[in-house]
Amino acid sequence: MATTLAGAEPRLWAPARQRPFQLLWLGQSLSLLGDGFSVVAFSWLTLGLTGSTLTLGYVLAFQAVPRALLTLVGGTLGDAWSTRTLMIVSSWIRAVLMAAVGLAGLGGHLTVWMLCAAAALFGAVDAFFQPARVSILPSVVDKGMLTQANALLGAGSRTAAVLGPAVGGAVIAVTEAPVAFVVDAVCFALCGWCVAGIRTANRTKRVDESPAPAAEAPPSLGARIREGVVYTLRDSRLRTIVALDTAVNFCYAGPFTVGFATLADQVLRGGSATLGILNGSLAGGAMLGTLAGGALGGRPRVGMLVAALAGWLGAGMAMLGLVHSTPAVVGTVLAMGFAIGFQGVFGLSWIQRNIPQNVLSRVISVDMVLGYAAAPLSLIVCGALARVSTAAMFGLVAAVLAVTALMVLTSREVRAMR
Repeated sequence: MATTLAGAEPRLWAPARQRPFQLLWLGQSLSLLGDGFSVVAFSWLTLGLTGSTLTLGYVLAFQAVPRALLTLVGGTLGDAWSTRTLMIVSSWIRAVLMAAVGLAGLGGHLTVWMLCAAAALFGAVDAFFQPARVSILPSVVDKGMLTQANALLGAGSRTAAVLGPAVGGAVIAVTEAPVAFVVDAVCFALCGWCVAGIRTANRTKRVDESPAPAAEAPPSLGARIREGVVYTLRDSRLRTIVALDTAVNFCYAGPFTVGFATLADQVLRGGSATLGILNGSLAGGAMLGTLAGGALGGRPRVGMLVAALAGWLGAGMAMLGLVHSTPAVVGTVLAMGFAIGFQGVFGLSWIQRNIPQNVLSRVISVDMVLGYAAAPLSLIVCGALARVSTAAMFGLVAAVLAVTALMVLTSREVRAMR
């Protein structure tokens, strides 16, 4: 099936012709742009108030921990309530919160503990938005358009992830840090307004689901969380995709942060400019891979793509540990980013297409929580290994990914996934 990007362009852009998807795309992009703003604003304002990187770590931890702890709750409520409503309320609460922080900063009343409290509340509210923004898509576009829609959403989110910190830094440089919070608030408010204009389709339920007796009390929140975890873990196909996502998050957090910095400084001797090139190559490759996956469309064998991605990333990590040439490293990183973006479109579309909507948010939240857990572990492990040898650090990650690829290939059910 030979398909070029040019020839497939109408298919790739088909979701963008629908008003509900346009609003969803714009709303998600604005929210992720605001997330980028908030990271820079919290960091710069904390350093300006205290001059302490340790305090900065506390503030960022106050944001990250509630998000990780409450994501399963957010996913569970997304299955019980309306994902659209969760996105709207979360966006508007974040808008009010960021506006309050910005105005307090401009008035000179902001303290470190106020920043910590704001960061914690921001992370808690964001935990309800993130699973909902992924699980809402099947109720916005037809199942036949999920691959293309995910590609366009992925392109928008990756662009916002790059532009958010850059524009936030520029705003702070031209004005002052509290102004970035005010701009951040505008982004979240506009996101809520966009999502409020979306009209979603009715949810579908499992064929075997029967209504509970009238006298029977609804299951507790804890029971619904356990149901989502069990549903995810008992399906070998879901376990495989979640395991790969966790492995990729492990690769992102340590090797693509600590590893890139060490590689640029100590191996390639290029400093911050080379570090910027490596990060740009990863983001650019992922963007191209996302769009290529959306343009190709169809239903390829997702299980084989999962194994191929793990193997490809493993080979790329091994290359990064061995080569000392900047062009070779940049090319390797570009190819790794392309593979991540390409497979991500099909893996996410498979989940949205095959998981019933009454449990979809919980499945997605389980995936997210495992990714959140993998990130700090990766940073610690890679930080320790980088002090010894960059080759050892990249080699360990390559081995983990190689084992992941082999485990995927041992399952006939996973290999047959489409």
